[in-house]
Amino acid sequence: MPWIKTMTEETAGPELRDVYEHIKQQRGQARADFGPPNLHSLNPTAMRHTADLMWEIMRGDSRLTPAQREMIATVTSVAASCEF
Repeated sequence: MPWIKTMTEETAGPELRDVYEHIKQQRGQARADFGPPNLHSLNPTAMRHTADLMWEIMRGDSRLTPAQREMIATVTSVAASCEF
């Protein structure tokens, strides 16, 4: 659980609910109120841009496969003692 105040889908206003819906459709997930983009939930515009940037980095065109990118992210997170 982050120590930064965040808004869940249940407590989100209309603008943030739209961002959560965008993320769910983009990623094919049932819920979107977890993970790094959620840390921006108090600023829905920043949250949407952060989510889109992360999606492009991890799933966009690249010489690296998605699996290779996930491995880099995993090693980086472990080295930084980050739960994500």
